[in-house]
Amino acid sequence: MNCQQDVAWADDSLNGLNSLYTDEQPALSGNGQFIAYVSNRNGTRSLLLFDLKSQEFVDLPRLNRPDAIAENPGVSNTARYIVYVASDRGRADIELYDRVTEQVQVLTAGYRGWVRHPSISPNGRYITFETGSNGQWDIEVIDRGTRVELDVL
Repeated sequence: MNCQQDVAWADDSLNGLNSLYTDEQPALSGNGQFIAYVSNRNGTRSLLLFDLKSQEFVDLPRLNRPDAIAENPGVSNTARYIVYVASDRGRADIELYDRVTEQVQVLTAGYRGWVRHPSISPNGRYITFETGSNGQWDIEVIDRGTRVELDVL
């Protein structure tokens, strides 16, 4: 099996999946169509979403802020929901971005200690992450509830 088929490999331009800049921390959507990752192309460290089917980047209005660094993305089935760590003013929080509403929601506001490595269930209801609030790394689960609009295939 050739793993290189159907993947956009190193591209000298800024329009492809890979670039001459650092591209890291990939997360694949449940349906296999989207990759969210962190890149330092365009002179800033940003979270990008690439559509493997159309071979184009997806616009993410209001996700990347100039005063925060986004890292460790996790993606739902169709990449409707993207969960990630955002660090600003020396504090890291887990945030959730909804591509349909173009809104960002801070999920760990008020948490004591550090947070890292978020992931999201394929349907977007559950979010897990590591927290250091007890002096060691523990795992927490956030249930967004039954009223959340699920990302179903």
